[in-house]
Amino acid sequence: MANEDAAIDKLSLLMDKLVDFSIHAGEKIVVAIIVFIVGKLVIKLINKLLRRILSRKEVDEGVKTFLYSLTNILLTILLVVSVIGALGVNTASFAALLASAGVAIGMALSGNLQNFAGGLIILIFKPYKVGDFIEVQNVSGTVNAIQILNTVIITTDNKVIYVPNGSLSSGTIINYSRMELRRVDFVFGVDYGTDFSYVKTVVEELISEDDRILDTPAPLIALNELADSSVNVALKVWVKNADYWGVYYDMNKNVYARFNEKGISFPFPQLTVHTA
Repeated sequence: MANEDAAIDKLSLLMDKLVDFSIHAGEKIVVAIIVFIVGKLVIKLINKLLRRILSRKEVDEGVKTFLYSLTNILLTILLVVSVIGALGVNTASFAALLASAGVAIGMALSGNLQNFAGGLIILIFKPYKVGDFIEVQNVSGTVNAIQILNTVIITTDNKVIYVPNGSLSSGTIINYSRMELRRVDFVFGVDYGTDFSYVKTVVEELISEDDRILDTPAPLIALNELADSSVNVALKVWVKNADYWGVYYDMNKNVYARFNEKGISFPFPQLTVHTA
């Protein structure tokens, strides 16, 4: 009987400790869940408030998207630390562990750190902004967003391309949208023996008929090259940036039609062979 009583007492003590632990752990879990839910609501509220504040300011769209992403990541990390603290884990020890892990992760993700720094450089020096048409890394398209690690580019055929900010900040960037005016260059080949003055007069007529071509800077028409099978005439005109492709395609179409109408021939490649 004595042994049975001792066993019952030990079992009862164990059950009491288990119940106390369950209650204590349950309280911490409930608190952690509450902290998580409240934290998510607070993060959502802060993000909404940040968007409202930045929308009232004249802030570049790239800076906005960058700040949105950065703020969301920092708040999420803070929420995770708070939830872990609510579970009873020593946050100081966790912070030290997180710092050590951060060093290891930083070494493993050094490329991403470079991309993060590249994003900061892009936002500070602004070689391009959201909405600009750029050419980088053999990719051309419209900048859709400047994120923490990448720049999102939408190509003319509607493909979405993510280009790392690190390569953008240290590479060559062609920004087609930065300047208000652009020059459109053409080269037209005509037959040898064609009167250049006549060709120039016809081209001048086409220029005068297109209101998108600017008078200043003045258009340039010049005999560009005596090629193997053609006399190449160069045409350089200035237009507003938005009119570039319209003028380019229309002028090619109009030159082809007007030259045929005026009897100006386009040469075919020729090879003359002399025999003894």
